[in-house]
Amino acid sequence: MKNRQLYIKDSVAKVMWLTVASLVPAGIAGIFIFGISALWVIILAVLSAVVTEGVLQRLTGREVTIFNGSAFLTGLLLAYNLPPAVPFWLPVTGSFFAIAIAKFAFGGLGKNIFNPALAGRTFLMTFWPRYMVIFTTPFNYDAVTSATPLTMLKEGRLMERISYLDLFLGKRGGCLGEVCILALLIGAAFLLLKKYISWHIPVAYIAATGLLTYVFGPAGLFSGDWLFHVLSGGLILGAFFMATDYVTSPRAVKGQVIFGIGCGILTAVIRLWSRYPEGASYAILAMNAAVPLIDRYVKPKKAVVKR
Repeated sequence: MKNRQLYIKDSVAKVMWLTVASLVPAGIAGIFIFGISALWVIILAVLSAVVTEGVLQRLTGREVTIFNGSAFLTGLLLAYNLPPAVPFWLPVTGSFFAIAIAKFAFGGLGKNIFNPALAGRTFLMTFWPRYMVIFTTPFNYDAVTSATPLTMLKEGRLMERISYLDLFLGKRGGCLGEVCILALLIGAAFLLLKKYISWHIPVAYIAATGLLTYVFGPAGLFSGDWLFHVLSGGLILGAFFMATDYVTSPRAVKGQVIFGIGCGILTAVIRLWSRYPEGASYAILAMNAAVPLIDRYVKPKKAVVKR
């Protein structure tokens, strides 16, 4: 596959490290909400990703590029997609798979088909699902398990009403980097202002998810709680920080809108009609596979697209 370069003026390293910086608020929020175990998950995932990339590049005689921030970002995003109380070998294993299989096996940065962090998460979910659904109650550092809001909704036992404010601030169970919507939006605003991402994919993604979950509600048509779905799970993290990945998303604006809508439709379908309560990871990966078709369909006239 032809290397899909970053279509912006700044260097790869600058883009990667500033994207890492944009994710720091969500990481701080996750550590504050869930405790020191969340910090260890982040550290181990990042170290595993960086070491794996460096070792593989050295063994194959390639240039060692661990300081450009790409592997660091992959490990960080993987950590954000994990429960805060998983065994410490889990983020290590997930980051190894993300770098060695989802990224390096395809040729490295710019040539991978799937988002590496999401591929690592899906790998862990497939082989060790019981560890991936054990969540810690916010502001309780004794590792008391708690279901996520989407799980409670799926099981029809959302007895204690979770407020929108709780969802926005992260007072709920979930993966450590996805729960605080406020922190994620701060980081997303930074990337939008820097023009490292555009609004087309996130807005199309969130709008499609919100519309479908509103139309196909539990009490009939147009009875769904769309805001609950938007603020729950990994939708915001996925929409702004993973669906917008330069390598695995379309180049043209029209293609980005199609991509975002597709992600939203698949996320809503999985949440509403499958046994799995969350669908963002699988939706984005499925649309990653469709990117070549989308690019061919929209046929961008110019290779460089302003973001």
